[in-house]
Amino acid sequence: MLSLRWRKIFASVLLCLVLFVSACSTTEPSRFSQTQEETTQRDAPPAVADEAVQGGNFNKFFPRSVQGYEVVPAQEKQGFAEYKVNQDGKNVAMLAINDTTGTPAAQKFQNSTMTIAGYPAVEQGQNATAVLVNDRFQVKVLSRDPSFTKDDRAAWIEKFDLQGLANLS
Repeated sequence: MLSLRWRKIFASVLLCLVLFVSACSTTEPSRFSQTQEETTQRDAPPAVADEAVQGGNFNKFFPRSVQGYEVVPAQEKQGFAEYKVNQDGKNVAMLAINDTTGTPAAQKFQNSTMTIAGYPAVEQGQNATAVLVNDRFQVKVLSRDPSFTKDDRAAWIEKFDLQGLANLS
């Protein structure tokens, strides 16, 4: 009987000790926790304005597949649509349209001296070229392979229905 009482006391003490140690231990924060905290705080700016065009509305302005290149839808969400350009089964470029409404993304075009198809254009790093259509829609082509050059990016921007996109409201 003394043995049974001793086991109950020992089990209770052990349980309390385990709970105490686990409650007092520090866990390393996730690498995403800071971003999560910043983006969910009250008054944090939204990533996309409510009046941004639905991504599905951009699909008709993307270029179609041409000989040697397959254009495949990749992602679509509020204010954004993206397609992949594949050559021989390999992803060589990404095509994107995004609505810059409510974001500072259009500011980078203000001092642009370069144009493509009559629209202000910028180079973003070594692998991206973008134009701004109707002071609102950014059309971007990103190289995913070294064989897809700056000239290729400009040529693919011209394949978009930029005039149709300019008329989108």
